[in-house]
Amino acid sequence: MSHPMPPKPPARPERVSLWRYAKLFRQDILSAQPAKLYRAWMAEFRTPFFRSFLVNQPDLVKLLLKERPDDFPKSDRIAEGLRPLLGNSVFLTNGDDWKRQRRIIDPAFEGGRLKDAYPAMRAAAKAAVARLEGRRGPVEIEEETSHAAADVIFRTLFSIPIEHEVAGKVFSGFRDYQRSQPLLNLAAFVPLPRWMPRFFRRGTRRNAAEIRALIAQLTAERMAAIGAGQAPDDLATKIMTTRDPETGSTFDAAEMVDQVAIFFLAGHETSASALAWSLYLMALYPEWQEKLAAEADALEDESFAAVSKLKVSRDVFRETLRLYPPVPMMVRQAAGPEQLRNRRVPKGSQMVLSPWHLHRHERLWDNPDGFDPGRWQRENGKQCQRDAFIPFSAGARVCTGAGFAMVEGPLLLSTILRRFRVEPVADRAPVPVAHLTVRSKNGIWLQLSPR
Repeated sequence: MSHPMPPKPPARPERVSLWRYAKLFRQDILSAQPAKLYRAWMAEFRTPFFRSFLVNQPDLVKLLLKERPDDFPKSDRIAEGLRPLLGNSVFLTNGDDWKRQRRIIDPAFEGGRLKDAYPAMRAAAKAAVARLEGRRGPVEIEEETSHAAADVIFRTLFSIPIEHEVAGKVFSGFRDYQRSQPLLNLAAFVPLPRWMPRFFRRGTRRNAAEIRALIAQLTAERMAAIGAGQAPDDLATKIMTTRDPETGSTFDAAEMVDQVAIFFLAGHETSASALAWSLYLMALYPEWQEKLAAEADALEDESFAAVSKLKVSRDVFRETLRLYPPVPMMVRQAAGPEQLRNRRVPKGSQMVLSPWHLHRHERLWDNPDGFDPGRWQRENGKQCQRDAFIPFSAGARVCTGAGFAMVEGPLLLSTILRRFRVEPVADRAPVPVAHLTVRSKNGIWLQLSPR
């Protein structure tokens, strides 16, 4: 029997005009790129206004992210689409601001805290299964995984389920925000002169303001509970009460709103995308689905110890993050002139790191476009995991929640597949496109049947 390949967007023709490129780019960042980027170590893209370089060579990726991150700060381009919502959050800041924010946030996500958050994750996974119980006919699974990932955030951050009124409002507000403002818009890669007006679609700013007001309400209530000594010991309490070891200060209420907004955005969109794709891949490869479902019986044990037994699930989830990295591209800026691969990189150049291309690079991976969770146990997979796998970025700016995500993803995946068998829906193969995260153009459709 011939094996289907995981869906991959078509590459564009080799030469296109700048105007055509801009148009393609608006529709989807992935299919707007030429196929040669899956083979190139470094590629240059020039326009009359700026230069950008795509970097795929492992030692250059390492240079930018791990060895000299201060010389390649986060680009303020990406910030443009996100500012109305995220203000001055750790996702957008650079330099000392950013360092202080990480000193306060990171302790909340250390090993022991994961174990504390686990019962809340389990409860969210059970709630997701309960929501799916009555569903007949094809299910658009991204909608469901979005709901589940948001539920995990509210339960672990604020100890409230998504059914809580404020949580529900933040969730639907975010969904509208996403629809009105594809955050990775063209502005992210075209340095517009400062005097040019920024076009946010109608309602985007208002929507952002509403979401922030709801988060501010949750934050204010929590501050009061901390003051009264009645706050639950969850992530929000931990982050609000952690003092910066260098300055002794804690986040004030306004800063806290920025940080909660980014946890919500970063932790919900990305997890939802990865979980939806992993369920789709399981529908495509039933033999892996059966292995995973059999292993999921380990969840009889309700303790955190069960997580370490979900090995197939973890490999499947990792393979999903390779094929469909939720954040497909990251942009840095060259703080000064550089010489990379014998090329002059002028100061201010955009440096694009593309997990999407790196994870499918033809010179690095065996069978780069194929689905093979077993690769992580073999030499090539282990080597590439070290050199060419950055779904959570790497170095100083590595995602704070990476460890969190690697427990949440396999747990939700195993919990769902323990209860349901999933199959693809005929004529509805998903087409990957990059919005803020890699989603499917018309949703990801699955047929569920109880096991």
